[in-house]
This record gives sequence, structure tokens and C-alpha cells, in this order.
Amino acid sequence: MIYYVEDDDNIRGLTLYALRQQGIEAEGFSCDSEFKAAVARRVPDAVLLDIMLPDTDGLEIMRRLRASTETATVPIMMLTAKDTELDKVVALDGGADDYLTKPFSLMELTSRCRALLRRGGMSRQVSDLLSAGGIVLSPSCRTCSVDGKDVKLTLREFDLLEYLMKKPGVVFTREALLRSVWGWDFDGGSRTVDVHVQTLRQKLGERSSSIETVRGVGYRFAAQDA
Repeated sequence: MIYYVEDDDNIRGLTLYALRQQGIEAEGFSCDSEFKAAVARRVPDAVLLDIMLPDTDGLEIMRRLRASTETATVPIMMLTAKDTELDKVVALDGGADDYLTKPFSLMELTSRCRALLRRGGMSRQVSDLLSAGGIVLSPSCRTCSVDGKDVKLTLREFDLLEYLMKKPGVVFTREALLRSVWGWDFDGGSRTVDVHVQTLRQKLGERSSSIETVRGVGYRFAAQDA
């Protein structure tokens, strides 16, 4: 999945159309607030950023992504009208993987996007696994094992466990988990989280205590010793 942040509706729409026509999954956002909410729900495989945005400078968004452990290795391409050598140097030195100036060729863009996705894939192969207390999760392969034995999880069970394991020790309310794992448009109640935690614990067996209930608040991942 590629996320594209661009406030010009025409450019954003045309670019997304071109990427999707080439079989590349892509989603667009007109401002940083929309983009930030999307990243909280799902970390993209690559990001395309305009520099001049209405609410937050694209370079600042890039710095924020690079500072977060969740998005530090996500490939980033700047798509911008700023075309001086200094602009490119600042962006590349600041953490951008690629830089393309407007107007750009859609054919060249899709080619560079494929390269970004390949680069991101190689990065995930190195650092993809989440491992704690006998539980091993591979987000890219969507596999889970407990003490060396494969465990079959549903889509939501996997996403819930992944989200908790990425932030061990952090306590999340049921409402926060609903927003981050199920999405803003989910109309179910917080009881949904309790049900999924219960079934997830059953599948984790002796490692079920890794998902702790914080009374009156919600849940956190606190892996037990192996």
C-alpha cells in the first residue's frame, strides 16, 4: 500500500488512478491530519509526499516518520514543484529515498514506486518479525507461532496482537483499539474488543497472560519470560 499526501485534488486523483491502473494499491490524502489517522490504522509500504501542504510541511511529516520506530524504514519519495538543487539536497539529506519534480511522467512515477516497494520489502525481510515471550509474529507473512507451534489467527485477532506487540507495556483503552485496529468507520461497540481478546488468549494458550487487562482502562502487551 502506498500513501500519497497531496492537496491538489486533480494531481492526487490522476496519480492514484495511474498507480492503480498498474496494479499498485494506493490511497490519497489532502492534508497531514488525514494522513496521520491513516498511518495509525495501517503503516504503509511506501509514502509519496508533497512538500507544500496546507497544514504541515512535507519535510516535517518526513522527519516525524523517520523519528518513529514504526515508520522509520518506510521508503519515502518527495513529489514537489520545488526543483532547485538545494531543495533536493535538503530532502534527500533529511531522509527521503527519492525525489521527483512536477510535472512528472506517470510512467516514470510508477516505475520509481515499484522500486520503492521493492526497497521496502527488502527492509521488512530484515526486521519484520515481532518476538516476545515465546510469541513470534510476522506481519508481512501474516503468520504467528507460540513456543514454536503455528497458531491460526483471524484477520482481526492478528491485527490486534500485532498492534499490542508493537507497543509493549503501553495501555490502550478499548476505544483506542477500536479506532486503530478496526478503523474510524467501525460501528460496533467496545465489547467487540473484549470478545477478540478472549479468543486471542485462548489461542495463545500458556502465553495468554501476555495480554494483560488493566482494570477500568483497557489492555496492554506485557510478555512473560520465555
